[in-house]
Amino acid sequence: MLETKIKALRQERGMDQSQLAELVGVRRETIGRLEKGLYNPSLKLAMDIAHVFGLTVEEVFSFRDE
Repeated sequence: MLETKIKALRQERGMDQSQLAELVGVRRETIGRLEKGLYNPSLKLAMDIAHVFGLTVEEVFSFRDE
């Protein structure tokens, strides 16, 4: 299962889902689904999100055995 720190990172920076979505070129719903673990991002989207936070993909996303 893919785990993400997007929500915590976004909240630390005072950013809402819509703001992050606009920065990476997706809909707000996509960010919500990512945060809930209901959607696996493409590599490009994962890299774009990591770039917004100044982190690596591995620092934002991780895999957990189900």
